[in-house]
Amino acid sequence: MNLAVERHSLAAADPFGIARGTTDAADVVAVELSREGTTGVGGVAPTSYYGGSGDAVEATIEDLRPTIEACDDPHADQRLAVELAERAPGDPVARSAVSTALADLAARDLGVPCYRQWGLDPDAAPPTSFTVGIDDPDRMREKAAAAVDEGYPILKVKVGTDDDRARVRAVREAAPVATLRVDANGAWDATEAVENARWLADEGVQFLEQPVPREDLEGLRRVHEDAPIPICADESFVTAADAPRVADACDLVTVKLIKTGGLRAAREAIAAAHACELDVMVGCMLESNVSIAPACHLAPLAEYADLDGALLLAEDPYRGVPMSEGRIDLRAVDRGSGARQTT
Repeated sequence: MNLAVERHSLAAADPFGIARGTTDAADVVAVELSREGTTGVGGVAPTSYYGGSGDAVEATIEDLRPTIEACDDPHADQRLAVELAERAPGDPVARSAVSTALADLAARDLGVPCYRQWGLDPDAAPPTSFTVGIDDPDRMREKAAAAVDEGYPILKVKVGTDDDRARVRAVREAAPVATLRVDANGAWDATEAVENARWLADEGVQFLEQPVPREDLEGLRRVHEDAPIPICADESFVTAADAPRVADACDLVTVKLIKTGGLRAAREAIAAAHACELDVMVGCMLESNVSIAPACHLAPLAEYADLDGALLLAEDPYRGVPMSEGRIDLRAVDRGSGARQTT
């Protein structure tokens, strides 16, 4: 196989605020794998929180180039995943970029979409949420109203400020019948989280994602036991191995390609979570369709989806899976992952 790497700095439509800070752009590393006239694309938007920068990921991929190009079978996903994990065990971000490109190449080689190659039901994909990032309450109200006007029935509200209640209330006022999910990104301690979960329940919030820091498993367990709404583990759940560890500390987990190291590992994480009787949300970062599209093909395996990363960009050089009004339309993908460069 031939390997090519491209870099893109993609501006956010609006500054994207979460408890850890505000992001103005996504630094995207896109991978192309070509064999006998067929090309697959994939990629990742590295983040320092998960141990990667664009430069570091690109450098790791270059280090892995001999291993990648020596693989001449686009369907050798298991073998290549093992080899890459052995050579870059500490860089799941780079491995995810390669994994998504390989999956796209394999599906295009067969002439079918990824979900069909994996035997999944496209109609089982849950609708995605649309995220309202941290801003002043009036601006968050405006963003929520705009999302509702565009037909998105589920809003994910970022919190972790000195007045989260005013911000959630502003969103609820703008979206009185929308399903609300709230994500604290680890901003609270357990006592704060339990107290906040009570008024979040009054606002009709469906579930609370990562209320405490990722390393505070005991705090997460306490919130799970005492909060009146379901609790989701994101930063506290990284790979399949974490499922038993968090099983009694939450109700559901967020699976992301950037955390697990690729599509195969993500499917393993989903299966492990379900084996531990946890629901699953397939999630994302602020990122391009080059990585959102392959994640969409995992959605039929999950109970929830948060795959709006590309919807939050001002522009994207890649076309992805259609998501009109939040519906992940996998049937519109004729082959591959649906990620195609448009510029």
